[in-house]
Amino acid sequence: MKIGFEVHLQLRTERKLYCDCPTNYAEVPPNTNVCPICTGMPGAKPMRPNRAAVEAAVEISLMLGCRVQTGKPLYIQRKHYDYPDLPSGYQRTSLPLALEGSLEGVRIREVHLEEDPGQYDPVSGSVDFNRSGIPLVEIVTEPDLRSPEEARRFLRSLIRVLEYTGKVRPEAGGAMRVDVNVSLEGGGRVEVKNINSVKGTYRALKFELQRQAERLRRGERVSRETRAYLESQMITVPMRTKELEEDYRYIPDPDLPPVLLEEEWVEEVRGRMVEPPHLRERRLVEKYGLPPASARVITGERELADLFERVAREVNPLFAADWFRTKLKKVLNYMGLRAGEVGFSAEQLLSLLKMVEGGRISPEQGELVLRELAREPADPEEILLRMGLLPLGRGELEELVERVMEENREAVRDYLAGREEALNFLTGRVVRASGGRANPREAVGLLREKLEELRGKGQTS
Repeated sequence: MKIGFEVHLQLRTERKLYCDCPTNYAEVPPNTNVCPICTGMPGAKPMRPNRAAVEAAVEISLMLGCRVQTGKPLYIQRKHYDYPDLPSGYQRTSLPLALEGSLEGVRIREVHLEEDPGQYDPVSGSVDFNRSGIPLVEIVTEPDLRSPEEARRFLRSLIRVLEYTGKVRPEAGGAMRVDVNVSLEGGGRVEVKNINSVKGTYRALKFELQRQAERLRRGERVSRETRAYLESQMITVPMRTKELEEDYRYIPDPDLPPVLLEEEWVEEVRGRMVEPPHLRERRLVEKYGLPPASARVITGERELADLFERVAREVNPLFAADWFRTKLKKVLNYMGLRAGEVGFSAEQLLSLLKMVEGGRISPEQGELVLRELAREPADPEEILLRMGLLPLGRGELEELVERVMEENREAVRDYLAGREEALNFLTGRVVRASGGRANPREAVGLLREKLEELRGKGQTS
C-alpha cells in the first residue's frame, strides 16, 4: 500500500488572499463578505497576495523542515476547472513556495499557497461565496505511508505542528480538508477527495484497502479515478476519472506579478517562529529526562508545553510531568478545555504542585484542588480553605491521632500483635475524623511512630 497526502488548511488572516474582504465567513449571513474580486466578476483585478498569508505559509514550511525557494520568481497560476463554487472558472494557486521537508519520516514534497473556493450546496443548488478567496496552505507529501494506521499517526503529528504555529484557523481543526492518494501494487492510483477529519481519513483508507485488495484478488483492474468519501456510510464512491495535470490547463495568472521571497526576510520569519513540537518533544526527553510518552502528551499543545517548562524550573520535572500527563490532562479533558483556555496562572499551578511535592497535602487532595482551580481560578490556599481541606497542623494531627488510638484500642492491639492491616484501618479513621484535612501519608507516619513507641514500652492495651 502506498499513501500520499494533499492537506489543505485555511490560514488565520483577517482578510482574504487577493482582496480586502474579511475572513469571518462562518459568523455572517451568506454572501455578505464578498466583492467583485472574490466573486470573479468580469474586469475585477486581484490585489497582490496578502503578505500575512505568505508569511504564514513560509513559517509552516520552515516548521516542516522545508527548503524555502528564495531569490526566484514564483508565479501564481490559474488552475482551471468547472464547478459552481468557482465563479471565475479557475482557482489561483502558487508554484511551490518550499520543497523537500520531512515530518515523522514522511517526506514533504512541496508547500503551496492557494485560494479557497466558495461553498456549494448541491441539494438546494445555492452557493455562498463568503469563503471564496480565503487563503489556504497546501502541503503535499510523497507516497511514503504504508498503512491507514501510519497515515493516522502522521496526520495527527502534522496537525500538532500546524496548531503550534498559530497560523491556521482554529475552527474545525483549522478547517482542514485532506485529499488522499492511495494505491496497491498492481493497481491504479485512486484519489479520495475532501475528507475533513483524521478519523474520516483513516476510515476512507481502511475502506479503500479492502476494496482495492478485493478487486485485485478477483483479477479485476483498479482504475485510476477520483472518489468521494461518504462520512455517513464510511465508504468511498466514484466521482470521475482521475484528472491529469494537463486537464487543469495551468497558466501563470497575467493579473498578478510573481512572488519573490528574499533570504533575509525568510531568516527573519525563522527567528520569530516557535520550536516545532517534534523537536521540542525530543528536547524535553533529553533536558528533563522525561519518558517519551510523557513528552509526547505534554507537547501535544503548545500552551501545555509552555506551562510545563515554567513549573519544571521550580519543582521536580518528573513529578511535574506525571501530574501533567495524568491529573491535569484528565481534568482538562473532563471539562472540555485546552491548555490555552484555562483561567489559572502558572504561579497558581506551581503553588499547588509545591504543596503536593512537599507533602503538605496529599495527591488526592491536590487533584480535588486542581479541579476547583480549573473551574474557578484562585490561590490554592484559598481553595483549600473554601473546601474545608486546609491541612491540619502538626499539633492538631498529633491530638487527632491520639484520640483515634484511644477510641480504637482493639485495632491498636491488633497492630502490636503483628497485624499490619490494622494500621490502614486507623489511618482511615484519622482521615475521616479530620473531615479529609489530614494528609494520609503524614497520618500513617505519625500513627506508626506512636504505635512503635507503645511497642517499645511493652504496652499491648
